[in-house]
Amino acid sequence: MSEKNSSRRVESSLKRTRFLGHLGLMAGVFRELEVDKLIDEKLPKERDHNVPHSVCILAMVLNGLGFIGQRLYLFPDFFKNISTERLFGDNVTREDLNQYAIGETLDRIVKYGPTKLFTEIALHIMARLPIPVHCLHADTTSVSVYGDYEDEETESIDITFGIPKNGRWDLKQFVLSLIVNQHGIPLFMNTHSGNASDKNTILEAINSLKSVLRPESKVYYVADSSFYTDNNIKNIGTSFWISRVPATITEAKELLAANLNLKTLKSDERYSFYQTFVEYGGVKQKWVLLLSHKMKEKKEQTLRTKLDKEFEKAEKSFKKLKGEDFFCEDDALKAAEKWIQDFPSIVFENVDLKAIKKRESGKRGRPSKDEKLKTYYRIDGSLKTNEAFVLKEMEKMGLFILASNDISISPEDMLKYYKGQDNVEKGFRFLKSDTFSISKVYLKKKSRIEALTMIMVLCLMIYSIAEWKLRTKLEEENETVPDQKGKPTKRPTMRWIFFNFQGITELRIQKQGEIESEILNMEDIHWKILRLMGEKYENIYL
Repeated sequence: MSEKNSSRRVESSLKRTRFLGHLGLMAGVFRELEVDKLIDEKLPKERDHNVPHSVCILAMVLNGLGFIGQRLYLFPDFFKNISTERLFGDNVTREDLNQYAIGETLDRIVKYGPTKLFTEIALHIMARLPIPVHCLHADTTSVSVYGDYEDEETESIDITFGIPKNGRWDLKQFVLSLIVNQHGIPLFMNTHSGNASDKNTILEAINSLKSVLRPESKVYYVADSSFYTDNNIKNIGTSFWISRVPATITEAKELLAANLNLKTLKSDERYSFYQTFVEYGGVKQKWVLLLSHKMKEKKEQTLRTKLDKEFEKAEKSFKKLKGEDFFCEDDALKAAEKWIQDFPSIVFENVDLKAIKKRESGKRGRPSKDEKLKTYYRIDGSLKTNEAFVLKEMEKMGLFILASNDISISPEDMLKYYKGQDNVEKGFRFLKSDTFSISKVYLKKKSRIEALTMIMVLCLMIYSIAEWKLRTKLEEENETVPDQKGKPTKRPTMRWIFFNFQGITELRIQKQGEIESEILNMEDIHWKILRLMGEKYENIYL
């Protein structure tokens, strides 16, 4: 009996399963687009670690897209039960992906320039894949950093306090600028000091990408209101742009307050519009005032709730005011006027002054027949909502202005392209999600933060390319895959595809010194997706 058990233990020790899952899809993007070749060309290995920098970068990308939030020093542990041979090649072991090798790679990225390397990767990919660039969406976000970096002498960005977009005033930060195309694929990134201004960084990002991008067709640079300054408009050159106009500038205030005849947008009845031509920053441009009926309805409900609370507050305050004594009518009226100014949403339904007689201060009891009483005045009346104020506020609800230096663009297209601005916001949400985050960076060297941020944005790029490619192939071949509810879709998220691949493992069997490998749990849906993605992807799972 013991001999049988011993035999079983020996046999089982020669078999091992390791995770592959969705990681093969991400490694497939690297292989198909030969990103590894470009990286090794730009970052040749200078130290004695076993693997080239391309392998370390791919390892960090796979770690980031593993959605488990492992820190850098846990890299060997991350790959402990993962099929490194299929992802990196037969000569790469998990021990090769150690803290030293990863740190050296981050330092080489810093030395070369994170933004420079990312831009070259983007151009390299665009030369091999027909990534559309009709709309390029630019924005910035603040990234909070945990740790103290004050003592490090470096030419890198300043990790400092600034205006946080996540509300973490207690944490130091840096700023990340990002430009993505209309499908959310990042084509440019850069890091800035924590107190950098959005107005400057957005223009810097646009001009940097413009200097290397050679699109074959018309391109619009799209940005939010932080871009719209006379300086930026003057210095962006002849490139076409679309921007939201800040409601704070005089010309915008006048247009928002004007009594205009709005027309229904042909392409979307949820919007009405009015268009005009202006000159701002020395540039002739088209302004389109838009009214979102859905936004208006939502904001009106919010306003009603706010007005109800203000009315309750006003009633309590007015009750207190009515209990005050004034020496003369003028004092009482002035107090009433001053009080009403603090509550613009309230007016007096009626207001009166009451004269009351009171004994001198400090005297008690019933006044005598000949005692002279002092006259005081009190405010009395009732309140009601200021309908004119409410109407004016209601009229502003859902109103916003879009501007473009392309005076021939239609209001429909301007709104359509601007709505794509959510693509860059989705990118920021991806980078800051609980499962994949650059918001909690724990590195000893401040300079490495820039390099790691570049890696994180590279993760977003690889993820977005895979998603765009799969959706494109499904559309071209009129195919579908089941969504989360089992219904056919041509637009699955890559995260859902990742979920579908999570049960796929590799079985490795060693027999007489020979290793046999087999992929387990593959189903028709997996082979369908791999076929659509291409041969390079299929080979990883064969």
